[in-house]
Amino acid sequence: MIRNLAAYHFVPIDSPAELVTEIRAYCSETGMLGTVLVAPEGINCFLAASAEAIDGFVHWIRSDPRFAAMPVKLSDSASAPFRRLRVKLKREIITFRQHGIEPASARAPAVSPATLARWLARGYDDSGRAVQLLDTRNAQEVAHGTFEGALTLPIQCFTELPEALEPHRQSLQDKTIVSFCTGGVRCEKSALWMRDAGYGDVLQLDGGILGYFEQVGGYGYRDRCFVFDERIALDPQLRPLSPSE
Repeated sequence: MIRNLAAYHFVPIDSPAELVTEIRAYCSETGMLGTVLVAPEGINCFLAASAEAIDGFVHWIRSDPRFAAMPVKLSDSASAPFRRLRVKLKREIITFRQHGIEPASARAPAVSPATLARWLARGYDDSGRAVQLLDTRNAQEVAHGTFEGALTLPIQCFTELPEALEPHRQSLQDKTIVSFCTGGVRCEKSALWMRDAGYGDVLQLDGGILGYFEQVGGYGYRDRCFVFDERIALDPQLRPLSPSE
């Protein structure tokens, strides 16, 4: 059985190239497969190995004070959904290209999975405002599943979101907007940008769809969540779509 880890953390990294070297060495020595992206704004990890190796990586990376509070999401599969290890230096851990959006310095307000499920069950938030879910993922991902009633956009990459969202500005007024994505990294950036761009009360779903699956299950969600590996998509019980898994 293979243990899969998904984790990201926005935190200032002064020497990202050095961290790339350290992570690559550790992951190579412990037989990890997957992708780790390192940028001045933080890290984004998708790794697969034995449960013991993954536990060791979590302990090792959290021993660095910068990543001590980094949340992780774990799931199991019959085989590794990655074919090789890649540890890369990037400008952003998720490319958005919006100047001044710095989650490492100021995080957007978040709503927990349990609270969101409660809001969805009654149709409004704790202040009595209508809730509008916003899917920040691309059209390929959305095709595998999304929240019922979510606003989805015909985009192919995250950088297209600002332009695609603009026609919906009027309809989003006076609503509590909850942005979401697979694991949280995109909705962190989009929520910050939307608040700066005057979209009003915008929150992010803490932990993204996978965090929601872990804590709540599939309430209010339709079908599966696309993941960027050979498992293709996961259901609310974190079981893969790929028949080989």
